[in-house]
Amino acid sequence: MKERLRAAEEAVARLRGELLKAGVVLPSLRVDLVTTTSEVPYPLVELGRCNLDTAARLAAALEGARK
Repeated sequence: MKERLRAAEEAVARLRGELLKAGVVLPSLRVDLVTTTSEVPYPLVELGRCNLDTAARLAAALEGARK
């Protein structure tokens, strides 16, 4: 369990860092702790809710990444 939690926390930290570089902050971004203890093959990441401005920034960042 500890390895799965550590891997999930590292993935969340990496995602948070990359989003920040794109000017996007998801305040609710976190590891879903319930799934780290279940039989689910991989822990889930909770992206959470965001406001309209953040959603627009995220869409623009994703659009830019495709170009």
